[in-house]
Amino acid sequence: MNPVFNQHISINYPNDISLTIKREDLIHPFVSGNKFRKLKYNLLQAKAENKETLLTFGGAFSNHITAAAYAGKEQGFKTIGVIRGDELFDKIEENPTLKFAQENGMQFEFVSREDYRLKNDPAFVEKLKEKFGDFYLVPEGGTNELAVKGCEEILTAEDSVFNYVCCAVGTGGTISGLINNSLPNQKILGFPALKGDFLTDEIRIFAKKDNWNLISDYHFGGYGKINLELIEFINTFFEETKVPLDPIYTGKMVFGVIDLIGRNYFPAHSKILLIHTGGLQGIEGMNIKLKQKKLPILKKQ
Repeated sequence: MNPVFNQHISINYPNDISLTIKREDLIHPFVSGNKFRKLKYNLLQAKAENKETLLTFGGAFSNHITAAAYAGKEQGFKTIGVIRGDELFDKIEENPTLKFAQENGMQFEFVSREDYRLKNDPAFVEKLKEKFGDFYLVPEGGTNELAVKGCEEILTAEDSVFNYVCCAVGTGGTISGLINNSLPNQKILGFPALKGDFLTDEIRIFAKKDNWNLISDYHFGGYGKINLELIEFINTFFEETKVPLDPIYTGKMVFGVIDLIGRNYFPAHSKILLIHTGGLQGIEGMNIKLKQKKLPILKKQ
């Protein structure tokens, strides 16, 4: 585990608003950001239960899949990834995420999108146990009570100076941890990467406070969707700050925060902390798609 640090963004924003980004993306070279936090206590629990195999779920470019594969190998577990999309069966070599996971020992079970929706169905999980034997199940995106416990460790004493803490939201585990460890004077803002209103209920399962809000205007059409405006923003931000942003989560959140500053959403003199949740491994796969669409590629170094 590498030390995480807060990097001040030395750009002058209106109304004396300051931005700082917590570089959780640097926590580990392959298990970065919130994936490290979410897996930490789950792996300890799997060992306590004497499990030898981890099974989890994810899509074609899932940060969670790559993190689970590497962390599992590092900790001595066999890993199984149930992957959304049976058409990916013979495309592993073309997919940087799946190729990396396989190279780190992950065995795949490709399922149709229809079957993938059954991932929380006990009967579906039982069928997986019949096929693969006993395993420790890590949910899609890694979110459960142990994941939230890990994410509660993101905020530290030095972060008490911030009025706002902002993060991207996928399954709700990271923001729940931030909420639970926030101070009474802090507001936690979540920027969903997916369309839909279901996340509020998911977060309420784990969150113990009410000092939070979801801002659903910056998903750019839904999960994995991206356009030229977002590409240019991410590349410009990198040129100005040397901070790479992923296009699925953190890039959209940072875009949203800066747009809201321009709309006078935040009071003058606000101190805003942005949580970089990692996910930079997904840039390679996204760039393959962008080249196919003849769009500019994303910079990350």
